[in-house]
Amino acid sequence: MRRDIVDTSLAIQAEGLTKRYGNTLAVDGLNLDIPTGQFFGLLGPNGSGKTSTIHMLSTLIRPSQGTARVAGQDVKRAGLQVRAAIGVVFQESALDRTLSVAENLRFAGLLYNLPVAQINERSSELLELFGLKEKRNQPVGELSGGQRRALDIARGVIHRPQILFLDEPTIGLDVPNRRNIWRFIERLRAELNVTVFLTTHYLEEAVDCDKVAFIKQGRIVKIGPPHDLIDSLGAYIIEIEGENLSALIASLSPRLGPCFMDGDKACFRFTGKDIASLVMLQAELGDKVTGMRWRRPNLNDVFLWVNETELWQTRKT
Repeated sequence: MRRDIVDTSLAIQAEGLTKRYGNTLAVDGLNLDIPTGQFFGLLGPNGSGKTSTIHMLSTLIRPSQGTARVAGQDVKRAGLQVRAAIGVVFQESALDRTLSVAENLRFAGLLYNLPVAQINERSSELLELFGLKEKRNQPVGELSGGQRRALDIARGVIHRPQILFLDEPTIGLDVPNRRNIWRFIERLRAELNVTVFLTTHYLEEAVDCDKVAFIKQGRIVKIGPPHDLIDSLGAYIIEIEGENLSALIASLSPRLGPCFMDGDKACFRFTGKDIASLVMLQAELGDKVTGMRWRRPNLNDVFLWVNETELWQTRKT
């Protein structure tokens, strides 16, 4: 498709999107086509380019190279229009801790030129939804971490954006607060068809994405629906523990293929269906291992596979 033609079915389009900081290449020729209403996850280790990508797409930093359109608008030429169409929840809170809960929401609404009556109505809805109704007049500095994070998200969506960028939205939160936030995100998507662009270290949160992309050193190295990527690993992940893992890996890799490490466990993909062969392998290894087990793969395994197999190939050669 010619990139000078706007595809209205796409919330985000990027071609060759690149960001350099001096001699450091943070994002390297990123291509993205994210349909309207999609729940998209960008996953990768620290320093892989996730936050820089969000900052370019939300017009906070200018791309060094390449093009991007968000809500049909060019991020380089139409920054105001892009910012009017998006909501952003950053890793660091954007709240003013000296203001009250209601004042923070009012300030955010005024930035988007919302009528005061509409700000009050939406604030009440959001505070009710997040269990903050009784805190509306309380200074933000007195809220718990979970309450502040919920308010951050409420602030980011008070103008009902077409696209919501979530950069590690639940980092540091306990499980109940994380669940409350995701219930709200699901409701936003269902009721308003909001496109959600997520980065997260909690990979279980990304399993419900329509599509995820794994980014490494600024480049997308794997992309697809989460369950398809999980299924591509095989039927089982074999986990092996032992005192001399290097020797075990060398002896098993000709049969099982590349190994990826998960802490002190050597992990192999098993693409067969016959459990009996795994039982036989366990008996064969005997006391050469201190532990062997197998389980169904998950998205964390895809993450480890993407990041470890290249290292394994390097060590092997």
